[in-house]
Amino acid sequence: MLDDSIMAFYPQELHLRLKKQKYQLVGTHSAVKKCNWLHQSLLYNRVCYKEKFFGINSHRCLQMSPTLFHCNFHCLHCWRIMPEDIGLAWDELSPPKQGWDPPEKVFKESFEAQRKILSGYKSLVLKGKISSSKYAEALNPTQVAISLTGEPTLYPFLGDLIELYKKAGCTVFLVTNGTLPNAISSLSSLPTQLYISLTAYDYESFIKLNRPLSKNLWESILKSLEILKSLECPTVLRITSIKGLNMNAPDAFAKIINKYEPLYVETKAYMHIGYSMYRLKRENMPSHDDIKIFAKLIAERTGYNIIGESKASRVILLSKKLISPKKFN
Repeated sequence: MLDDSIMAFYPQELHLRLKKQKYQLVGTHSAVKKCNWLHQSLLYNRVCYKEKFFGINSHRCLQMSPTLFHCNFHCLHCWRIMPEDIGLAWDELSPPKQGWDPPEKVFKESFEAQRKILSGYKSLVLKGKISSSKYAEALNPTQVAISLTGEPTLYPFLGDLIELYKKAGCTVFLVTNGTLPNAISSLSSLPTQLYISLTAYDYESFIKLNRPLSKNLWESILKSLEILKSLECPTVLRITSIKGLNMNAPDAFAKIINKYEPLYVETKAYMHIGYSMYRLKRENMPSHDDIKIFAKLIAERTGYNIIGESKASRVILLSKKLISPKKFN
């Protein structure tokens, strides 16, 4: 549920715009938002690539962030609102003035927010357009995607939050930009699967595409990549692929992959949505065929094999070995 104190620490205009975008604000700095694939799964039995690759139930996935207002990047491709987008300013790197919400609060209220979102589907259940049993399942998430917006490793109780979700019977997929390697290595509880989201292939492209608030963060990303092999959970390097900006560098991406050897690599298309539409052009959004070509170039240079694809999500999954992805549910 929305904490009234949120209005005291972040601009009211920001709060209003996020509400308009259907974010369910949780506590002071967290949020839940309905994934389109939850909607597609409930109404049309269409599922996201995470279900296709890893067995995650799209209709039981809770998409959230513990750091709605906090990130150390201003990525060109990101859908989130940034200060420059609306002519406002707030402190994205410092803790909230009242302190971070405890993980128990974020955990409890994120489930409440998801159920509030789903309450709008009750009429469709009564009309027979949604299976009542599937709707009942959706009310009890079994998967949490900590990937909505912001940089989650800025939240100091992230490991505790992950543990709460896991104890509740959920798998947890954590997506990070990898700029806080110490936060990753010191997680008190590892996610079910860890993603490092990568857009850049060298320092120059990093500055151009990610527009970091601190220019020394490229080295931090490389340190996080070094950690991957030591983690006792599956790891994914997700390449957000932007036509005309980073898809011309398969050799550079292959060099990174060959050095750090994540279990999986995803080449996933940039989508022209949200506030990214003010920074990039629609032509920067690759087609699925573009993604397949890029993935094949990566595969040829790394020895990784294409083991899955989702045309609807414009994503290709690669792995070093010819293995089926682990099914978590």
